[in-house]
Amino acid sequence: MKKRWTFMTLSLLLVTNLFTFYISNKGTVFSNSLTGQQAIKMEYLKEFIKKNYLRKVDESKFYEGQLKGIVASLGDPYSEYYSKEEMQELMDFTSASFYGVGIVLSPGEDNKITVVSAIKGSPADQAGLSAGDKIIKVNGKDFAGDQLTKAVKEIKGKENTKVQLQVLKAGSNKLEDYQLERKKISLDTVISKKLDQDMGYIGITQFSDHTAKEFNQHLNKLQRQGIKSLILDLRGNPGGYMDAATEIADSLLPQGTIVTAKNRDGKLVENVQSDPRAVNLPMVVIINKGSASASEILAGALKDHKKATLVGEGSYGKGVIQIVKKFPKGDGLKLTVAEYFTPNGVSIDKKGIQPDVKVKLPENVKGIGLDYLKTDSQLNKAREILKNKV
Repeated sequence: MKKRWTFMTLSLLLVTNLFTFYISNKGTVFSNSLTGQQAIKMEYLKEFIKKNYLRKVDESKFYEGQLKGIVASLGDPYSEYYSKEEMQELMDFTSASFYGVGIVLSPGEDNKITVVSAIKGSPADQAGLSAGDKIIKVNGKDFAGDQLTKAVKEIKGKENTKVQLQVLKAGSNKLEDYQLERKKISLDTVISKKLDQDMGYIGITQFSDHTAKEFNQHLNKLQRQGIKSLILDLRGNPGGYMDAATEIADSLLPQGTIVTAKNRDGKLVENVQSDPRAVNLPMVVIINKGSASASEILAGALKDHKKATLVGEGSYGKGVIQIVKKFPKGDGLKLTVAEYFTPNGVSIDKKGIQPDVKVKLPENVKGIGLDYLKTDSQLNKAREILKNKV
């Protein structure tokens, strides 16, 4: 595969934004482009607040607030200015494991904190949180989408401590209260098992820097066991390192395009290609509303190349890329700079990848995956399709 992809996504499995990014350590100096009138108005505003605000004012926060306001004015839920402390927290989320509740969050277009996915087996997953749910309150405090970073701090905590969430359930106006216990969230990202007589199952929970290696190890093991078909489960996978997703696509696809990206001028800025080597197995990929970003790139590539049948529900629809610029003093900026497309040139942003065979889970289902074979209608449909193919 031509290794031209310089962007990556990080699935921040505790609670954070969902984004695709490239990190740069080169500093940028903000130029003062305010007119005289604007500067006067800004100073007047600060002085008025200092004199009249009900509570004590921390003047050191004014500058940071200006920077945050500049980025927030874009109205883009994926672009954000980070203070030094917030930037460090962002980087810390890439560690091998951490304590949390296992939900991936993003600011919604309605400025509500929206669940992208609940990680399989996590406290959030076991409690029934799912894609599209809205986090309204954390420990009794109201949080909006533009306060996601503060909400993250409130939800984080020590192992075995509890956090209270008030949630607006997807598709309804019903508010529900959840008490979740913080647990260690491991980043082991691939699980596999031989199903039936000759069918392999691989589930990918997210794409980390070691997921592609794990995937190949699991696939090789299943092939040594004599599998003749493969189920790839991407449900609840919020994305991750883009290189991992494209490397897996490269191993499964024949020569051709995996994904492209264009900037605001429509100029092609990335074009990731696979080599001629490919896995020759009938495949079904399972997706749902919690399949996002890098998951959608992998599913879209397999679908467009007619390498797999997609089963389940429409994916999340996150198809834009951010760069992360780290400044000399440790603060930084995350900014949307490009949109990516499937091999057929399809944009999935805000639309998602649609399955070839739509299958909804029963409303009373307690879970998905290998532990719920009897009730997982999507997984069982995938098994049925592969049996007919073989």
